[in-house]
Amino acid sequence: MLTIGAHLSASKGYTAMLKQAMSIGANTFQFFTRNPRGGSAKAIDEDDVNTFLRLMQENDFPVILAHAPYTLNCCSDKPETREFALNTFKDDLQRMEYTPNQLYNFHPGSHVGQGVEKGIELIADVLNKALFKDMTTTVLLETMAGKGSEVGRSFEELRAIIDAVELDEKLGVCLDTCHVSDAGYDIINNLDSVLDEFDSVIGLDRLKAIHLNDSKNPPESHKDRHEKIGEGFIGIDAIERIINNPRLRHLSFFLETPNELDGYAHEIQVLRNLYK
Repeated sequence: MLTIGAHLSASKGYTAMLKQAMSIGANTFQFFTRNPRGGSAKAIDEDDVNTFLRLMQENDFPVILAHAPYTLNCCSDKPETREFALNTFKDDLQRMEYTPNQLYNFHPGSHVGQGVEKGIELIADVLNKALFKDMTTTVLLETMAGKGSEVGRSFEELRAIIDAVELDEKLGVCLDTCHVSDAGYDIINNLDSVLDEFDSVIGLDRLKAIHLNDSKNPPESHKDRHEKIGEGFIGIDAIERIINNPRLRHLSFFLETPNELDGYAHEIQVLRNLYK
């Protein structure tokens, strides 16, 4: 079965998100751990969490994906911004243990003129301070489009971060289809070659999730603007090949397309019909 979901609002708690996901035909979902622009996180309701974990098992939700706030920049040139990133990371990873064995995704960050090597060093420093041995969460580095001074625009940059982290077994990768296309990886015409390269540089065993987005811009544009499925430069044929690829079809797919709930429900149905 295709494991697919959309990005939902966490304002009403885990159980409400699961029920909302089911209402649009999803069997997973993504959510922000807190306001995407930063700030404190909502208090954990243990009764809600326990109900959610029971319903997750009863309704065959294999995994969910938490997303760090966009303001989390581990490689900022400002010490206070890096401190915020570290504190947020630590808090989020502790909170994730209320829902064990799930995924936590973050944008590696922007080096803002310090250089890629320095950016990688700073990102790894935050991860080395935030990850802990007993955690059950897998932390995912997201592939980036290469806008501005973003770190993570290439598989090699992600590999360098992984290599600099002591508890690297806690790390995986979330591949964003819009981002990798905008970064210049030809997933439209040469998906298998891209996956071969990913396997050679990072290892496909580290690929844990897919952000399934079309792109408003042509390949190698380094723009990062998501489009609805089948309405962008990636196109529905390439999307169909992605969800059915033997090396990807077992993964969880998360929609971040510019949609409301009814739009997500439509896209999920379209994708289920294309899944073979």
